[in-house]
Amino acid sequence: MAQCVTKVQLSISCDNLMDKDIGSKSDPLCVVMQSVGDGKWAELTRTERIKNCQKPEFSTKPILDYYFEKVQNLKFGIYDIDNKSFDLNDDDYLGGLECTLAQIVSTQKLTRPLELKKGKPAGKGSITIFAEEIKDTRIVIFEIEARNLDKKDFLGKSDPFLEFFKQGEHGSWQLVYRSEVIKNNLNPCWKKFSVPLHTFCSADFNKPIKVTVSDMDDSTSSDLIGEFTCTTAKLLEAKDQVVEFDCIHPEKKQKKKSYKNSGIVRVKSCKIETEYSFLDFVMGGCQINFTVGIDFTGSNGDPKSKDSLHFISPNGINEYLTALWCVGNVIQDYDTDKQFPAFGFGAQVPPNWQVSHEFALNFNPTNPYCLGVQGIVDAYRQALPQVRLYGPTNFSPIINHVSRFAVAAAQQGTASQYFVLLILTDGEITDLDLTRQAIVNASKLPMSVIIIGVGSADFKAMEFLDGDDGVLKSATGEAAVRDIVQFVPFRQFRNAPKEALSQAVLAEVPKQLVSYFKLRGLPPVKPPQPQTTV
Repeated sequence: MAQCVTKVQLSISCDNLMDKDIGSKSDPLCVVMQSVGDGKWAELTRTERIKNCQKPEFSTKPILDYYFEKVQNLKFGIYDIDNKSFDLNDDDYLGGLECTLAQIVSTQKLTRPLELKKGKPAGKGSITIFAEEIKDTRIVIFEIEARNLDKKDFLGKSDPFLEFFKQGEHGSWQLVYRSEVIKNNLNPCWKKFSVPLHTFCSADFNKPIKVTVSDMDDSTSSDLIGEFTCTTAKLLEAKDQVVEFDCIHPEKKQKKKSYKNSGIVRVKSCKIETEYSFLDFVMGGCQINFTVGIDFTGSNGDPKSKDSLHFISPNGINEYLTALWCVGNVIQDYDTDKQFPAFGFGAQVPPNWQVSHEFALNFNPTNPYCLGVQGIVDAYRQALPQVRLYGPTNFSPIINHVSRFAVAAAQQGTASQYFVLLILTDGEITDLDLTRQAIVNASKLPMSVIIIGVGSADFKAMEFLDGDDGVLKSATGEAAVRDIVQFVPFRQFRNAPKEALSQAVLAEVPKQLVSYFKLRGLPPVKPPQPQTTV
């Protein structure tokens, strides 16, 4: 079995991109994908979109496990994003690059012309990928504000954002963090943020750091308000007190003798903490509790008919079972007792034939647990002929059911339990508003929701719940604290290796788990011991 040698962080930038927008420049975003075999690709991450920019430097930096003995095929796609849809088919493709992680690592900095497809040049534009080994698990956490910034907008104030750069080879500056934009404000207070220490300064506390404050303009490129240079050591003086820096615009300073600054940047807090990994929590005693919800609505078709999604073929499988096996076989190893609650929804259930949206697959509501994935499969097969497929398709009851257990775990105040709910469904959600609220509530809990869509239905509502294209909000406008939903249509993986589906579906769970415990400030139950040298 291949062993992970190290973790590698990629920095991505482009130059001379095509202009696809009339009257302005392109708004580029980079999608990073990894091969899962048989010509299939799984999306690893997307960078932020940068408005009106032909020479973007993305602050999103993918981190990959590097295997010496595996060929890790990667694909980088650059898109001009002009709408809020997550579907890239709605956007202009500016070109991309296919290469291996080994090619990037061996050169450290790889620059190639963009291609429309492998071997076909885009005609314009290039991409540069810079690789760094991650050797340090510490993070540096900031709280920063500014005062009395210069006004840059003719009809308003300024829309300021921060950028941090570390000095690289030959004095060049490499972007390490970009903040959010605060609209129309000369005294902004940016959100608390963290950057891996290695990313921020290569763990060198005396390495020069440049901080810029700029005004975002939607129709043109951003305007510099001011900047300053310091070191991480100087920033860390804000551990116990506020540290202030003059924000200097170089041209204004050169032209005006009386010039003082273009504002003050105030570092309210800067401190270093350990960043715990998914394995730190799991190896430290965190149990992952796996729950399954299966759609028994009438739109699936009569299970006795070969056209039904619930029809069990002569070889004993259907799409529901295949999806269950793929995901369950991976996740069951993270729960020591292998006892998994399994539910159905959308069916009339004996003996009174009332519609239920959270009935136990084994028809034992006081003990809905099944032993391992095989136990869930057995309960599903036995339940099929005993229920009447009905409707509607309501997700909120089963999400709320698991949430109640997650609430109890959260109240313990330890990183000892996390819950993963797998929903297998064939169609549109009926209780969308209630489901949105249930997910927003669950985002505050140690919980993730995985949805696999079987069949060929329109799954736009599912994609909406997957917060990858923006923060999910309830009908009342309350925003989810974390992105906890991952949706995957099964049809994309019908002819792919079984591992491809589980990889795509479970890819988000580790960072969702880490993000929850980080949000709560909870370390592993048994934190890893620092390594000592002999």
